[in-house]
Amino acid sequence: MIVIKENLAIIQDCIASAARRAGRDPASVSLVAVSKKKSLSAVLEAASAGQNIFGENYLQDAKEKILACPEKLSWHFIGHVQSNKAKAVAELFDMVETVDRLKLARALDKHARNCDRILSVLLQVNIGRDPKKSGVMPEDIEPLLTGISEFTNLRLKGFMTITPFMANPEDVRPFFRRLRRLAEDFQERGFFADLDQVQLSMGMSADFEIAIEEGATLVRVGTALFGPRPV
Repeated sequence: MIVIKENLAIIQDCIASAARRAGRDPASVSLVAVSKKKSLSAVLEAASAGQNIFGENYLQDAKEKILACPEKLSWHFIGHVQSNKAKAVAELFDMVETVDRLKLARALDKHARNCDRILSVLLQVNIGRDPKKSGVMPEDIEPLLTGISEFTNLRLKGFMTITPFMANPEDVRPFFRRLRRLAEDFQERGFFADLDQVQLSMGMSADFEIAIEEGATLVRVGTALFGPRPV
């Protein structure tokens, strides 16, 4: 039997330890519990144990959970957003971590404005140039950031990435480091909404401690918390 409360405590301890190894305040790192394909009861169990940020990939599945859960929870969309789903995503989620094109940003801004919301977003960067992954290429970041900065109802908070798969988690460290350095460069140039607290969403169940050591402020963990997803 998977005991979510115990798993959450273990993950939180690992987050704190990794932050301290890097000379960081553990409070500077937040856990995004990846609840895609997980039941409402699993989400409520995690919430009752103190988890308050959840990440979802699939709109319809997420909508049912969001509407049934306490309003105090925060929801991040962490999957690819189709333009025709932008309206619902802008209405339901507190942050969209996967903005990778101007057309999508424009649609999210329009729908957020129509429902009188300010929507936090992250730019998804394909830091490993993996053809199987979404995200803007590093050399195309600046034009996209410039375009997003013109939208009144989006708040660009930082970057997100999904690294290429590596059998040895240590091998992904250079990708995390590269993204952090890119974020620092654009932070210095004033591109983010909160220049004192730029968000870096990177690291998952197998490598989140390495990501924290390299500067992650958000780590997306599903399997280590909820157990394997159904096939």
